[in-house]
Amino acid sequence: MRFQDWATRVLLISLMFMALIVVLLIGRATKLQNNLATSDISNPQVTAWSQYPQAQFQSAKEPEKKSQDVIKSSAKTNKPVARYVTTQAFAQYRPNYEVVSVNPTNYGERYAQDVNGLPLNNQPIIVLHETGYSASSAINFFQVAHDDENVQASYHTLIKLDGTVVYLVPPEKRAFGAANSVFDSPDGVETVKTNPNLPPSVNNFAYHVSLETPPDGYDATSQQTHSGYTEAQYNSLAWLIAQSQVPDERITTHKLVDRSSQKVDPINFDGNKFLDLLNTYRQLRPIYRVSK
Repeated sequence: MRFQDWATRVLLISLMFMALIVVLLIGRATKLQNNLATSDISNPQVTAWSQYPQAQFQSAKEPEKKSQDVIKSSAKTNKPVARYVTTQAFAQYRPNYEVVSVNPTNYGERYAQDVNGLPLNNQPIIVLHETGYSASSAINFFQVAHDDENVQASYHTLIKLDGTVVYLVPPEKRAFGAANSVFDSPDGVETVKTNPNLPPSVNNFAYHVSLETPPDGYDATSQQTHSGYTEAQYNSLAWLIAQSQVPDERITTHKLVDRSSQKVDPINFDGNKFLDLLNTYRQLRPIYRVSK
């Protein structure tokens, strides 16, 4: 056999092996990509949860003395962006806090898709509630396992009569605070169906905060039999929400989002008083996008 013929055969065999290796690598990459896609569906995440209040174990942070956040962008022009920052009044108010575990049956994951497989991109809202009875009775209920999906319930945070902030469900998780519910936003009706056996709700994009009901408000259904909430509760509520990036217009109540016509809480809630305090504890500050 001539050297040229032998070299040609060796070259052909080498090319065949290389082609086989390429095919195997492509197949492996495709399988890996599919696995990642499947993982994303089975373990959905919501990117907006960081806008909710986070547990502040130091009780308060010092206010920002100057704007430190500069978002780098390739844009040619500077575009102002508003962001909430906490104030000196926020730093001076230091509520007590507790961290309490909740039974896993009473909360779940935030979904990236609804029951029809459609992607979810709702901006966060905050829903205000009241416990109906004592804080301890609500906490005890949340710590008990419930197999019935119609009974499961929880809040992210609860505020006691003395202003103590009780952290219950982490903000990245979906608390079961509102069953059949809808949020009426300026852009239209917002609700999400994540369970084919239950009505749609706002839970997937809501942060639920509840105020402990005063003793004279147990079983109350009207303002006449309900004395309202303490100064400490209003201050702690405003302090808590001041840590979020949720705008005022996306803070609502259980009564307003409920579609069962059964929820009336929080009864006798002074919305103007709360907003005045909230605006004392946080302020909008512009952040500029600058080119590199």
